[in-house]
Amino acid sequence: MTEGTTAPRFAAVRDAFEQNLADGLEHGGAVAVWLDGQPVVDLWGGTRDLADRVPWQRDTLVNVWSVGKGVVALAVAMLVERGKLDYAAPVAQYWPEFAANGKQDITVDQVMSHQAGLDGLPVPVSEEQRQAWYPVIEVLQAMKPHWPPGSVCVYHPETYGYLAGELVRRVDGRSIGRFVAQEIAEPLAVSFFFGLPESQDHRVAQLSASDEAYDWVRQGAASAYPHAYRNREFSATAPNERGWRAAEMPAGNGHSDARSLAKIYGALAAGGIVDGHQLIGRRALARAVAERFHGVDASSGAPTIFGAGFRIGAIGFGPHVGDGHFGHTGWGGSVAFADPARGLGFAYVTNRMLGFDNGVDPRRARLLDAVYAALA
Repeated sequence: MTEGTTAPRFAAVRDAFEQNLADGLEHGGAVAVWLDGQPVVDLWGGTRDLADRVPWQRDTLVNVWSVGKGVVALAVAMLVERGKLDYAAPVAQYWPEFAANGKQDITVDQVMSHQAGLDGLPVPVSEEQRQAWYPVIEVLQAMKPHWPPGSVCVYHPETYGYLAGELVRRVDGRSIGRFVAQEIAEPLAVSFFFGLPESQDHRVAQLSASDEAYDWVRQGAASAYPHAYRNREFSATAPNERGWRAAEMPAGNGHSDARSLAKIYGALAAGGIVDGHQLIGRRALARAVAERFHGVDASSGAPTIFGAGFRIGAIGFGPHVGDGHFGHTGWGGSVAFADPARGLGFAYVTNRMLGFDNGVDPRRARLLDAVYAALA
C-alpha cells in the first residue's frame, strides 16, 4: 500500500510507485519531489524489514549509500563559500601530513572529482578501523598515489568520504557528521545523518540485495584500476548493523529519507534558498557544479562528468537527464538530484538493492517518466 500525498498534477507518480510494488521490483521505499520551493510529491510504501512484515512509515530512514557523496559535496561547497577552503589549493595546505609520499600537489579539486589517485587503501584495514575514522586517515596521509594524480578519473567509492570529510574537520573543527547535522539538516528541518544515533534505530529500514547488485564491484576488481576493491569486502547488508550506522563513513553510510533529500536538492535547484533559509549562494553553488572532469571513468568505462563532488548529467538520474542536472546516485537504486532549469529536486530511496548500476533502473525510470510528464 502506498501512503503520502501528491499535488493533483503529479498523481501519476503514485500510480508509478504502486506499479513498482505490484511488479515486485520494490520491497520498500519512498519518492519525493520539490518544485519551485514547495513539496509536490511525498510517497512511501512497502515494507522495511527483511521478514516483509513491518510497513514503511512516513519517518522511515534508509542507508542511501553514495547519495551521501552529494551532501558531502554541499558541505565542502559551503566551506569554500566561507573562505575556509579553496578548490584550487593543495590538500596539504589544510592537512600538512597529507603531503607525504608525493601527494604535496594534489588539490582539493582533484580529491572532489575522483582524480587524486587514492581510489583504495594499499593495506588491509578492518571494519572496526574503518568505522573509527582515524586509522583510515593515517593510511591515506601516508600512502603513495596508485597512479599520477590528474592523469585519469577513477571513482573513489569509499576514500572520497574520508578525504573530503577530513578536509571539513581540518578547517572547521567539526566532523562531517556534526557539520551536516548543524549546518544542513537542522536549518532545513530534514533528516540526514552521518553517524546515526542509537535513538533513531527504530526508524531504519533493513537492506537486502540481489547478486546482480554486486556487478559493479566485480567489474571494478577486474579492471586496470582495482585498488578500491583490494583489501576491502563490500557488503550490501553491513548497514543492518549498529556499528555501521553509528560510524561516520560519508562516502556510503548516510541515512535519510526521500522527503529530506528532495528538499535539500529542491533548495539547490532554487538557488540555495528554501523556507527563507539561504543554504548556499548561487555563485558558490555554480562553482561547485562546474565541470572538473568530462570523459570516461578509467575503471568502469562509463561516461562520467564530475563537478566538485557532484555527478553532473548522470545516466542514473533517469531518462530525462540533462547537462544541468546535478546530484548523486547510490548503490542499488537510491538517487537524489536537482534540475535547476525546472526548479526541481527529486529523490528516490529503496531498501531493495538491484543490479541496475548502468543507470537503467526501471523503478527510477517509471517514476521519472511520471514526474516529467507532469511538467510537460
